[in-house]
Amino acid sequence: MRGSLGRALSVGLGAVALTIAGFFSQAPARSQDQDPSPDSLTTSALGNYLAGRFARTAQDTKDAAQFYGRALERDPSNEVLLEQAFQMETMSGNWSNAVPLAEKLASTRESHRMSQFLLGVTAFKSAAYPQAESHFKAAAENPIGELTSAIALGWTRLAAGDTDGALKAVDLPKQPDWAQFYLRYHRALMADIAGRKAIANATYEKMFRQDSRTLRTALAYAQHAAHYGDFKLAKQIMREQLSKTQGDPHPLAKEMLERINKREKTELLIATPSEGLAELFYGLGEALTGEGGVSLGTIYLQLALDVKPDHAFALAALANAQEAAKRYDDAIATYDRIPKGTPLQSAIDIRKAFNLNSLDRVDEAKAILERLAAKDPKDVRPLEALGNILRARKEYAEAIKYFTRALAALGKHDPRYWGYYYARGTSYERLKNWPAAEADLKKALALAPDQPLVLNYLGYSWIDQGKNLKEGMRLIEKAVQLKPDDGYIVDSLGWAHYKQNNFKEAVRFLERAVEIKPEDPTLNDHLGDAFWKVGREREARFQWSQALSLNPEPEDVDKIKAKIERGLDTKAQAKAVEKTRQVQSMESSRRRSENKTAPSGRAVE
Repeated sequence: MRGSLGRALSVGLGAVALTIAGFFSQAPARSQDQDPSPDSLTTSALGNYLAGRFARTAQDTKDAAQFYGRALERDPSNEVLLEQAFQMETMSGNWSNAVPLAEKLASTRESHRMSQFLLGVTAFKSAAYPQAESHFKAAAENPIGELTSAIALGWTRLAAGDTDGALKAVDLPKQPDWAQFYLRYHRALMADIAGRKAIANATYEKMFRQDSRTLRTALAYAQHAAHYGDFKLAKQIMREQLSKTQGDPHPLAKEMLERINKREKTELLIATPSEGLAELFYGLGEALTGEGGVSLGTIYLQLALDVKPDHAFALAALANAQEAAKRYDDAIATYDRIPKGTPLQSAIDIRKAFNLNSLDRVDEAKAILERLAAKDPKDVRPLEALGNILRARKEYAEAIKYFTRALAALGKHDPRYWGYYYARGTSYERLKNWPAAEADLKKALALAPDQPLVLNYLGYSWIDQGKNLKEGMRLIEKAVQLKPDDGYIVDSLGWAHYKQNNFKEAVRFLERAVEIKPEDPTLNDHLGDAFWKVGREREARFQWSQALSLNPEPEDVDKIKAKIERGLDTKAQAKAVEKTRQVQSMESSRRRSENKTAPSGRAVE
């Protein structure tokens, strides 16, 4: 259901379109022969606006907010600057600046959705419920705004003591199925808080029949059941949720099952109207950031945190968004705001370690993960993370040690563990220990016979060594069937044909690989070689030139230039190129596999 909401929000909640031309239409005119000095440009509205745009493009919301704020000081009536300044201040959670900007926006455009939501939240926190209702109603501009407004109104009325009014606010029978899911979820939460057990139970049941995969809603239903002593129902809910998800159980799901098995009375997931309002904005923000709408999703997540600063799920989702923007320091700081001691702690620390690694603070990352591994020897996630960090840094021997420790801790063979054998096998291969690599890759294939990464890597390795050619081709062809739109895997099949002198077939697949992944220098280089072999020399030189323009590895530049100049003429050159091609082709496979077995990018769902 999250995907449906995210797609709808991406369409329905678009921010105001901003262009430089739009800014100029509001900027004061200047004579053409009046040259501004560098200092005056820097301090002008236009200069700060452009600096703000640059900072926003670089995902630096704090600097962007400062630049837009300075520009607005010089041109306070400019709506473009007002909108941008508001968005950046809100994305940064700087409420002392964002609220006055929201008031200006709402006074000029009454239906401005995000400013009305912020003003509604501000009034709600002050228990000014009539004013909060007024702001939330004003935000109901389109179907998405109507849905959000209705749920916000429901929580506002419940906070004011009007339970019937709250339940009525979220009773919108004409909404589509995906919207009904969220309406039912919040209706059930409201009924629970108000002590309307029968309404809550019936609404949770409808919601769960519609979608039993989503962890957050399943937890709410299970905690409702356990709260009233129905442990059989609570266990049934969690088991069904776990059966619909792949991989290891989520830490919160595992903890909930343990509490159910102990027959512990459980508090409701959402205990107050404030928590409910925060849950609304968290759900919107998480859906948007999960679908790629990071900027608008971040605003909703910050609204959730404005209401409930310690909302663990909202904080984790905000940190994920900051990671996506490569703001790793900010992500670490956000993770540190999550209350300590929850079942999420290990997952949070692992994400922090990956962020530290991205900042090249490798020793700090390793220290966190080693501490986690020592704390719980049965938890293989820190070992997996250490192995993947070291493998990505080409410290293969060290990576192998951690993957081996993880496999020893796991003990039993399980299809879910194919990734450990695959990661260790590829590390062995990089160290030129092919017998050990082959054994691990075969084990990974036995556990996951339909995993394209394994099929491709093992199949190409055999062909590269001139052994098991028929079986190797079969594996690569199966990988292509399973992932026909993976340019790297299609390239492997094309290059396998090339190595067996099937040049026409090589051209066919390598052309397809370049269509899928035109920006990759290795794939373009491969296609150039294949073109040359079938006599299409002009096209070959074009592809080599294309490869050269795409920033190939430094050691490949001179070789590509030589081919552009002389083609694939001499035996010595052909031999050298073939050796390079072997390295390049396997490098492509390795590049795309480095992080495939890394822990999920999200600490919580």
